[in-house]
Amino acid sequence: MHTELKPGRELLLLLTLAGIQFTHVVDFMIMMPLGPQLTALFLISDAEFGLLVSAYTFAAGVSGLLAASFVDRFERKRLLLTVYTLFALTTLGCALAPTYGMLMLARVAAGMFGGILSAMTQTVIGDVIPFARRGRATGLVMTSFSLATVMGVPSGLFLANHAGWHSSFIAIAVVCAVVGLAAFFTLPRLDKHVAQARRQNVWFAISGVLADANHRRALAMSCAMMFAAFTVVPYITLYMQANKVLLASEIPLIYLSGGVVTLLTARWIGALTDRIGKRLMFQRMLLLSMLPLTVTTLMQTAPLALVLLVSSSLFFCMNARMIPGMALLTSAAQPQFRGTFMSLNGAVQSVSMGLATWLGGLLIQRNAQGQVTHYWLCALAAVVASLFAYALAQKVKMHTAEGPPAL
Repeated sequence: MHTELKPGRELLLLLTLAGIQFTHVVDFMIMMPLGPQLTALFLISDAEFGLLVSAYTFAAGVSGLLAASFVDRFERKRLLLTVYTLFALTTLGCALAPTYGMLMLARVAAGMFGGILSAMTQTVIGDVIPFARRGRATGLVMTSFSLATVMGVPSGLFLANHAGWHSSFIAIAVVCAVVGLAAFFTLPRLDKHVAQARRQNVWFAISGVLADANHRRALAMSCAMMFAAFTVVPYITLYMQANKVLLASEIPLIYLSGGVVTLLTARWIGALTDRIGKRLMFQRMLLLSMLPLTVTTLMQTAPLALVLLVSSSLFFCMNARMIPGMALLTSAAQPQFRGTFMSLNGAVQSVSMGLATWLGGLLIQRNAQGQVTHYWLCALAAVVASLFAYALAQKVKMHTAEGPPAL
């Protein structure tokens, strides 16, 4: 049963949910291009920086899994506002952290609350938006990811380059305060699910998901898909700057150009996925993505236009895998377990991102001149993970409305 809203109120709600997702995504993404500043300031190794990035995703994965056991037992608006307030405070805590250890603790806390927020925004859409309009509503909220890349990260880097790394997190916390105030007025009270949820055994649903071999294959595919990206992506800025491929002032252009490309091509990729099939599109994009993943780790000093062409190709391929990949995952779930399956998938993806980032930090090294070396090993790990995801995708069965699971 859904809580019907007037069209204007519904639009304001969706924009608010997009704002919540935007701040969550920027908070996660901004750490990666801050690598050169943070490694120099705290005198940490690249591996320690990788752990700083992965700590957020590990925490998000754990909290996302735990959230499946309690998120339906509370009224949505109060829980969302509480979690978002705590997220804003932990983000502000990142800005105020005086040491590497304190920053690590703040990142873990921010990841815990961020992981719950990501699941809750999708849940609110399901509660409020009727099925006939839910795809369009989800698309509107999901544009926050592209906007975070196009606007959020470059703006955060501009602040970091001119006012110090702290300013990026302060700015995110300020935006959280504005969005949180909007959420207070736009979110309706949502508590019709509480009575039923308190009678259900959540762990029974989780065990039901994991008992299905097709679910396990799909989750493993999802894990490999995310692993392939995050052995390479978190260290692009470190490599480009340390190896003098780009100047510090040019780094935001990577995210700006890459974000614009994904924003402009997302609908085309979605339409192409529907036309040629989820599995085939996903597998083709996996193979295509191996080229920019590898070239990125081998880049040397080159004209800015060529560097941006390579980096934008990488962003395009990552998004072009993700769209059919997520469509394939959603179709792999048994309908009665779809909500629990997607919650578990979010946790699996977060943990996979953390493991990949941690491994990437261990693989790369520095030479006597301070340049990053062995970055190509990260690409090798990404290629192996991509091939693994390709093989698993071939075996994942899809549930259709017309009949039983189909290969």
